[in-house]
Amino acid sequence: MKVQTFIKENKAFCLFASLAVLIVLTAIFAPVVTGGVSPTDAVLGDALQAPSAEHLFGTDKLGRDVFARVIYGSRTSLAASFSVVLIIFTLGTALGILSGYFGGWVDAAIMRVADMMVSFPGMVFAMAIAGILGASVKNAVVAVALVSWTKYARLARSLVLKTRSRDYVAAAVVTGSKTPYLLTRYLLPDVLPMLLVTAAADIGGMMLELAGLSFLGFGAKAPTPEWGLMLNEGRQFIQNAPWMTVYPGAAIFVVAAVFNLLGDALRDMLDPRDE
Repeated sequence: MKVQTFIKENKAFCLFASLAVLIVLTAIFAPVVTGGVSPTDAVLGDALQAPSAEHLFGTDKLGRDVFARVIYGSRTSLAASFSVVLIIFTLGTALGILSGYFGGWVDAAIMRVADMMVSFPGMVFAMAIAGILGASVKNAVVAVALVSWTKYARLARSLVLKTRSRDYVAAAVVTGSKTPYLLTRYLLPDVLPMLLVTAAADIGGMMLELAGLSFLGFGAKAPTPEWGLMLNEGRQFIQNAPWMTVYPGAAIFVVAAVFNLLGDALRDMLDPRDE
């Protein structure tokens, strides 16, 4: 398929994919975007300055440039969100496929663990885990991943059960195909498209959860530039210096919206029900 034809047929996907790439490139080239301004250098004499030509987004209580912290914060937030999605996608898909394919005690064990995990409110459970492990971005990623993999396991299991009942899978079993071949040749290709759509749509949601943990004190620690932590630092100055919360909040909203819409566009493009 020619590039022009693909773009014409998938305009929404191309638009939001371009925006997502732009966001990622902004994070990668943060030193260039900020003009070399450090997000952690404190100049107390410049504290709580309003947005100006010198400081586009103003400064915080320690005189740090908010624009630089927002741009560098994209590195922390995106890296953490991608890490969570990668972990839960890999773990949940693997467990779901094993559960749906083997059934029996394997299915019962995995699904009972999944039931136990979803019986607790997700955010509260993540806070408890992060509180036990200690406040850090790494521990926040682990906490969110531990409470979020069940969705992928359940979805993968249901898709595998559906695929196993098809005639071509039964024919492959009769002809002596081994389990690894069945999993990689028939089951995984049927499962991946829907799970990839779910993963793309989950990036924004995972970012919000991680920002929430940091806002509550269970995620990133100062002086790390992270959007949720920046909201926490700026809430006590919301009347005198609203830019400390407005800009990181806007960054969370824009990035989460872009990745959510990218997931929706990817679903419209890959949804097997449209075939």
